[in-house]
Amino acid sequence: MLEDMAENSSPPHSSPTTYREKLWPAWWIWVVTLGLGGTAAVAFMPIGIRWGIVAGVIALGLIAFALIMSTPTIEIDEHNVRVGRASIEREFVGEVTGYRGAAAYHQRGPGLNGIAFMCLRGWIDPVVRIEITDERDATPYWITSTRRPEELTAALGGLMVQYREVPQSDEADTPASPDNSAETESA
Repeated sequence: MLEDMAENSSPPHSSPTTYREKLWPAWWIWVVTLGLGGTAAVAFMPIGIRWGIVAGVIALGLIAFALIMSTPTIEIDEHNVRVGRASIEREFVGEVTGYRGAAAYHQRGPGLNGIAFMCLRGWIDPVVRIEITDERDATPYWITSTRRPEELTAALGGLMVQYREVPQSDEADTPASPDNSAETESA
């Protein structure tokens, strides 16, 4: 009896994680960080070589610390979904769709709803859109960058969008035949 009560009283956040990803900065961000540290060193070199080295190391350390501390995590367990600083219970997660390439660009740009929760990183191209079904929440969906959109959408029971470029041609001038209309609708 006590064992059953102990199992049932465990907090919901203690369930095993089914998906976890840190959105670390790209390699070139770290190169830029080294360059900024070097710039700080050069700026202080006229005062003295030691001052330059100290300033460069301090600048490098502060920038690296800021990058590490601001790196968001995507974490999914059986009860919750957490993207960066946002968290929601899985029961309020609706349709989940992953995007790559031009479709991801459209979701991040022209197709973006301004009141959606965004956890976007410019150095990560693919995105996943997570619909929020909680009536008390005005946020229609979350959109997050991810390096592994197939795994993230699968963890939430979603699907990847297969995006195909539609060739631009004079088909708009020709009358639609049943074959042409089927191709246009499926694209």
